[in-house]
Amino acid sequence: MSSEFEDAYLLALDEGTTSARAILFNRESKISGLGQHSFSQIYPKPGWVEHNPEEIWSAQVMAIKDSLKSSHVEPSRVAAIGVTNQRETVVLWDKLTGKPVYNAIVWQCRRTADIVEELKADYGDLFKAKTGLVPDSYFSGPKVKWLLDNVPGLRDRALRGEILFGTIDSFLIWKLTGGKEHAIDYSNASRTMMFNIHRMDWDEELLEILGIPEGILPEPKPSSYIYGYTDPEIFGASVPIAGDIGDQQAALFGQAAFEEGMVKCTYGTGSFLLMNTGSKPYKSEKLLTTVAWGVGNEVTYALEGSIFITGAAIQWLREALEIIKDASETEFLASSVKSAEGVYFVPAFVGLGAPYWDQYARGLIIGLTRGSGKAHIVRATLEAIAYLTRDVLEKMREDTGIKILELRVDGGASKNDLLMQIQADILGLRIIRPLILETTSLGAAYLAGLATGYWRNLSDIASMWKIEREFKPKMDEAEREKLYKVWKAAVERSLGWARILKEAGIE
Repeated sequence: MSSEFEDAYLLALDEGTTSARAILFNRESKISGLGQHSFSQIYPKPGWVEHNPEEIWSAQVMAIKDSLKSSHVEPSRVAAIGVTNQRETVVLWDKLTGKPVYNAIVWQCRRTADIVEELKADYGDLFKAKTGLVPDSYFSGPKVKWLLDNVPGLRDRALRGEILFGTIDSFLIWKLTGGKEHAIDYSNASRTMMFNIHRMDWDEELLEILGIPEGILPEPKPSSYIYGYTDPEIFGASVPIAGDIGDQQAALFGQAAFEEGMVKCTYGTGSFLLMNTGSKPYKSEKLLTTVAWGVGNEVTYALEGSIFITGAAIQWLREALEIIKDASETEFLASSVKSAEGVYFVPAFVGLGAPYWDQYARGLIIGLTRGSGKAHIVRATLEAIAYLTRDVLEKMREDTGIKILELRVDGGASKNDLLMQIQADILGLRIIRPLILETTSLGAAYLAGLATGYWRNLSDIASMWKIEREFKPKMDEAEREKLYKVWKAAVERSLGWARILKEAGIE
């Protein structure tokens, strides 16, 4: 590290699905200050999910102020800012006023299901070849199309150049720079269904299919890059915004998974597995080929498996079933029984992501007997998280031929020792939990540090990554395979259920 950064810090803005956070890291990549503010979850109709972009912005500004206040660090001592964000969520705003024209449509929202079915039928292979994505309501492009088609007058305004589009990172960068920079990094752009991951630019043919004018789109740039400088009136100093990356790619970077074949899993609302595939974008029918990050002139790709509901299933146990009061209780309850005794839980509340990609799948609990209790259901929930993870890892092995030696884990549920042991048993792999679990924020900070010279290279960063605990498989292979075979049968019964309900007139 250069001596000019001796007493300087890096600030990561981690804008997630339920809260905006700001974390200040020192030169040893340890947390010096933290701020976090939640914002509202808006559900206008079943399956629809929205956020208020202005509320997100306010929460992020308050989080920044709290992180600086808690650490007694002046804004002038912040060397650089890295932004990481909930991906795929879209915002359209007025170019002059900065006022959003509609609520942000969140990645979880399923309102575009019918649009996606048409796109998949007519252009599915084309989208996959150019973007690496399986057409799904999850991604940004169909959401933008829906807004342009359904908000009165919006398409005309977009064609007149009055409207800007962005994922949340773009919106935050635009706001932080006082409206001077309209940009997006390669990783976030690669989640839109509009971005050609081979040319690193927006794809005119796909934009025409979606009916989206190119003039509303931000400029794609590397993930480690000086995007612009903060407006002093907002931040209190003119600080370079030097990192931008989607949250899951940020976690891969924060885990120092810089070598081809390294895999991480982040356990959050959903679970997200990413494998570093180096400079090669591997093709996969069921997994997503995505941009991991761009550093300098080099682009690193990843294979990704997105599992929509994992941590949210534990939240459901707490809020809907009320069989636990806190997520931490799951470890005690699940440990109170030796096994789930044939109970399986497929948490397909909003369909199933990779490798199934069935937006009509629905959740089920199967195998219940008179002897089944809440402990069995809780254990089945933890096991479901582990099984869903294996589903994705099996496809990664199959599609790349790369031998996976370990799984690096992070996110809230990775703190659950029982879940991590179950995960090791179901996978037959070592599970590695790092000392610093804030890998998403850390990844954004690392990228900002690289762009500004705070750190010299990837080796500097890799040397700071430390193991907190390792979990080794204890289950024999025959037992592992027997349990997994029944899991696949349970999943089979959940597929297409929403379509059956619709045909029966039950919605």
